This record gives sequence, C-alpha cells and structure tokens, in this order.
Amino acid sequence: MDLRADVSATFTADGADAFTVHAGVDVDAGETLVILGPSGSGKTLLLETIAGFHDHDGFVESDGRRLDTVPPEDRDFGFVFQDYALFPHLSVTENVEYGTKYHDETRDAETLLAELGVDHLADRYPPTLSGGEKQRVALARALAVRPSVMLLDEPLAALDVPTRQSLRDDLADVLADVTAVYVTHNRTTARAIADRIAVMRDGQVVQTGTPETVFERPSSPVVAEFTGANAVPLSAVPSLRDAVDGATDEYVAFRPEAVRLDGASGDFEATVERVVREDATNRVVLSLDGRTVDAFADDPPAVGADVWVSVDPGRVHPCSPGTTEE
Repeated sequence: MDLRADVSATFTADGADAFTVHAGVDVDAGETLVILGPSGSGKTLLLETIAGFHDHDGFVESDGRRLDTVPPEDRDFGFVFQDYALFPHLSVTENVEYGTKYHDETRDAETLLAELGVDHLADRYPPTLSGGEKQRVALARALAVRPSVMLLDEPLAALDVPTRQSLRDDLADVLADVTAVYVTHNRTTARAIADRIAVMRDGQVVQTGTPETVFERPSSPVVAEFTGANAVPLSAVPSLRDAVDGATDEYVAFRPEAVRLDGASGDFEATVERVVREDATNRVVLSLDGRTVDAFADDPPAVGADVWVSVDPGRVHPCSPGTTEE
C-alpha cells in the first residue's frame, strides 16, 4: 500500500495561539518516511491528521482510496503512540489481540511477541513492564491487525540510550517491508531507519530526500542546523566559492566530518571556542566572524587557539535561507 496526503489543519490549545499545519507526504509501498523536526514543528499534528484524529482540508489517500471522511478506526492504519497507550487491565497477550476482533486479516499474537523478543511477557500486565518492553508490546499490537500503513509517533523518545539503540535495530527490521510514517526529533534514529526523510519546521515540510541528501545537502541553513551540518555565509568563506561552481546561493553547507583542522594553511582561519567530548572523538566548536562552525578531531587544539580550517570541497554544497517545499 502507498500513502498520499496533503493536509491543512489549524489547532488551538488552552491559552495558546493557533498553530497551522500545511504539509504533504508521499510514501511508496514498503517505504519508511521519517518526519524529522524540532519540538513544536507540527510533526505529531501532521501524523494525527493523517490518522484521522483531526478535521482538515486537503486529502488523505491510501492505495488510491480517498480517506478524507473515513473515521480513524476504518482507515486500516496502525498507530504506535509515544506513551504506549496500553490497556493496564489487560495482559500483554490481550493487549496485542485487542484489535484483531475487528479485522478479518490478523497476525498471531504469540508469534509477534516472539519476533519482538517479549514472548516471555505474554501473561504480564503493562504496569509491571519497563519502557522498552511496553513499546515492543505496543508495536506488536499495531502490527497484529496487518495495517496497510504504520504511523509511529516518537516511539523511542522516552527510552534510555541502550534500550533505544536495541529497539531501533528491531524497528529497522520490522519496518523493512512496511509502508510507514515515523515521527522523530532524533536525527540518529532518522538516519538509521528512513528510506526518505521529510524535515518539518513551523508546520511545513521544508525539505524531503534520502537521508544522504538531507544530511549532506541541506536546502537551507534551518535544515543544516537541525541535521547537524554547518551553514556559513559565502561572504565569510569566499575561498569555498569555487567548491560550489560559483553558485549564487548566499550560504554553503558542509558537515563537521568534512572539516580538517591540521595544517599550516587552509580555506579559512577560525578560533577554537569550545571542545566537547562525544563518544570516541571530540566536537570542536570554532568561532568565525561571530558565527560557529563545528568540526570533529581526535586530537583537538586548545580552546582559544587560532587554527586553519580546511573543508573537503566534494562535500561543500550551496543552500539558501527560507527554502521551503511547495
């Protein structure tokens, strides 16, 4: 099943200004589209609107079938909530089997629990489970009804790092042949499970592409910032103009991994502002004309040092402020 949606919806909460989501998604059969963006960008509201939880303008279509007026329970979507939404008074098996009574084509609960490594919890109840266990049960419940499309709202957000890594690997396997829309603010998760990524900002999709395209070639400084790339005005790094073949864009983007700090010369000079240990390396924050540039270094220079910075020209790309997909 494929999924097409282009929706516009306005939401209000007590004491808050109205927030409008106007965005579209296009997901091929068997593809995982990750909606990536900061908190408050409208990711969850878009997902819930596709699920049918909110009134909207525009359309939602699955495998050619228009679903605009179809209630959520009849859209044949599986929804995995961030807070699990398990029934506390039902056992694990009963939770997984809950939706199967309303569907003709279903999957066996015991088999699903085994595939997700929690079959030993079949007779337990949700209040006795860890966060990772609850999320695996919630995923099994969504898959049990053989949904045409899976919708997942930040399912790993509340988990500790080791549990998140383990479940992320399992999710990549589970979603391999499933049409899915997955919401997250975590770029590591996005890169791990996405076939394509749609970056959201202020209720709109501002760039869509493969993980490599979005992370290596951000279309705007906003996308660069959220995906961990550097976006620098060309006026501050004129030596990089040749790397983008004289493009007229105001900014160039490049990843920290493309930056080298050794050598007696380079593309530009900057000052080391901060050094932060990150796993097996160091993130070096450089100051350049009042802006910051990130680099990675195993043997970082001292804070306050002036260093020459070289950037791999093959990984320098133009980008423009305000770029938004129509």
